[in-house]
Amino acid sequence: MSITRRTALSAITLLATPAIVRAQGNTPIRIGEINSYTAAPAFTLPYRSGWTLAVEQINAAGGVLGRKIEVISRDDAGRPPDAIRLAGELLDDQKVDLFAGSFLSNIGLALSDVAKQRKKLFIGGEPLTDAMVWEAGHRYCYRLRPSTYMQAAMLVDDAAKLNAKRWVTVSPNYEYGQSVVKWFKLMLAQKQPGVEFVAEQWPALGKIDAGATVAALAQAKPDAIFNATFGPDLTNFVRQGNTRGLFEGRGVVSVLTGEPEYLDPLGDETPEGWIVTGYPVDSLTDPANKSFIDAYKARFNELPKMGSVVGHALITSIAAGIAKSGSTDTEKMADGFAGAAFDTPFGKAAWRALDHQATLGTYVGKTALKGGKGTMVNWRYVDGAAALPPDDEVRKMRPA
Repeated sequence: MSITRRTALSAITLLATPAIVRAQGNTPIRIGEINSYTAAPAFTLPYRSGWTLAVEQINAAGGVLGRKIEVISRDDAGRPPDAIRLAGELLDDQKVDLFAGSFLSNIGLALSDVAKQRKKLFIGGEPLTDAMVWEAGHRYCYRLRPSTYMQAAMLVDDAAKLNAKRWVTVSPNYEYGQSVVKWFKLMLAQKQPGVEFVAEQWPALGKIDAGATVAALAQAKPDAIFNATFGPDLTNFVRQGNTRGLFEGRGVVSVLTGEPEYLDPLGDETPEGWIVTGYPVDSLTDPANKSFIDAYKARFNELPKMGSVVGHALITSIAAGIAKSGSTDTEKMADGFAGAAFDTPFGKAAWRALDHQATLGTYVGKTALKGGKGTMVNWRYVDGAAALPPDDEVRKMRPA
């Protein structure tokens, strides 16, 4: 797609700020990017397209501080040791100004620790673990997506309206899954005193024995189910649950399931009426979403997915932070990102000074079948700022 200066400026209004056009030499701003491209392609390949589009738009409009953005990308294959090694290569050999990305929460935490030890800025895009900005938070780490706490908070009101007493949970057995189940159980118990969690299933990520998992959950005779599986694990879980009648007459609350990369593979097996977080890309018409969707379709000839949104917002959020800092000096960026506002396909968001969490939100709705495909209906957007705990609680969790 030919992107004109006018198009880029209208798509990314942050480029109109005075700081972003102040020249600081001609060398590119180098962003090191690490992600699990071969391990989680359903999310990370659209994510790569999203950040590619954002880089092209920003550079077509003159760059940041008068400098082009250059992304040097690496694949960690879903392995924390590889991610740590690649971070060292990007910092030492490629001399990147900062590094960013990551998909899995355990890898995000490992890269955050590299940033802390090396005193270089790391911007986590996708990892949802709260520890990244709270218990293990520090000066050199910021995180973009709504966390496990935020995802649970966005779902809990609708979950309480089910008036279900006996709940079971199923979630991958690593940092993300453990965290989101913890918060959901705590919040639902506060909203609905007397609720019981009568069984838990913790399949290894990517290795779910869906038949055995479904059988174990059914044996507990629950009234409702909380699900945090995603990707192929979700597809297998849904297929076995449909076959064995697990979901019949039971409410299901499910994190991430409404995201196209996880909903599309379900096809006509999509269960209806699940309460989910996601991205109703096929029915959004507001100006911010429409501008992004149209530009993405023109560039890649397909609809964006949630990964596309995260990739695009990752780059625009970094550009806004650098513009506000007025420099790519690490210490200046570590301070300057705090409070920086940026545009996303979902509207305005900002980096919180308190904990370096972004206020990007997500959509909550219900699953439905339309034309043999899964979709989200009765959705609403929940601003990330509305799904965070009180500031005094954050201060208790985050190191001084």
